[in-house]
Amino acid sequence: MAAFTVIDHTEIGVGGAASWSEAAIPSSYDHLLLVMSNRTVTAYVTDTLKIQVGNGSVDTGANYSFTPLNGLNGGLTSVRRTARSSITELHTSGLNTTANTFASIKVWIPNYANTTGFKAILVSGAKENASTGTGEWYVYQTAGLWQSTSAITDISVSAAAGLDTAQYSTFTLYGVTGA
Repeated sequence: MAAFTVIDHTEIGVGGAASWSEAAIPSSYDHLLLVMSNRTVTAYVTDTLKIQVGNGSVDTGANYSFTPLNGLNGGLTSVRRTARSSITELHTSGLNTTANTFASIKVWIPNYANTTGFKAILVSGAKENASTGTGEWYVYQTAGLWQSTSAITDISVSAAAGLDTAQYSTFTLYGVTGA
């Protein structure tokens, strides 16, 4: 049976925060799971987040690739992205989304501590809104890859546009063993 251990739980306070990060993640777990309830202060209905990982610090080089599969009211979209400085297109609620509505996002990083292969980063999310306008709600899956054989010890999430994550957004990082 899998055991989930909370490594960090953060609720963003008054005034928001530019990013969430965790450093010095111990290598004693099998996998990592990051669960987010997120909203940004960007004056959009839909905003995007970016995730970066690393060993000793987050990697900002062009060492990420990902393929999102987006289900939205306009249909399905998917475009492969390579040689990127982060995994982006994690859709979240912006300031113009229905009041008090937060996106739900899960990031699974299997075998994060191995040093023999690249690291998969699997994302699933839902960004809802009380509107049927194009691009105002999303359900998505993203398959990402960090092209490094280093163990992951650091992780960071921030709004792609550089604006703050809103008050009451939460980030919970779990270490998973036995799964």
